[in-house]
Amino acid sequence: MIRRYQVTDASVHDFQVLGALLDEQNQGQEVWADTAYGSESIEWILQILQFLSHIHERAYRNHPLTAKHKEDNRDHSQVRAKVELVFSQWVNEMGGKLMGSIGKQSVKATIGVNHLVYNFKRDGFWENKNPKAVG
Repeated sequence: MIRRYQVTDASVHDFQVLGALLDEQNQGQEVWADTAYGSESIEWILQILQFLSHIHERAYRNHPLTAKHKEDNRDHSQVRAKVELVFSQWVNEMGGKLMGSIGKQSVKATIGVNHLVYNFKRDGFWENKNPKAVG
């Protein structure tokens, strides 16, 4: 389920709003992210907030990933693939990434409605998957 989202200008990098997306009431207390979020400052913030970091390791020139880092990244990708399902459903079932909205508030509202529709669909999926648990 989508619990929080942030809408920014294209000039704002994703990691700049990471703090606004962290949900301390979330059951998992884990952060799964790609290499764009990998920095010492983000790792430090996650540690202070007591989130377990599963951020992909990045290879650098003349410093390739170790076998352990490659294996960790593969494990992280299996979990992240499930999260990416949200975006694939946006593209395949809910009209794609292009929006006919003008203005940040209008775009934010459109994205909010798409998130709401997605959450209803997920809720329906889980209700059908386990009808005895509902009601």
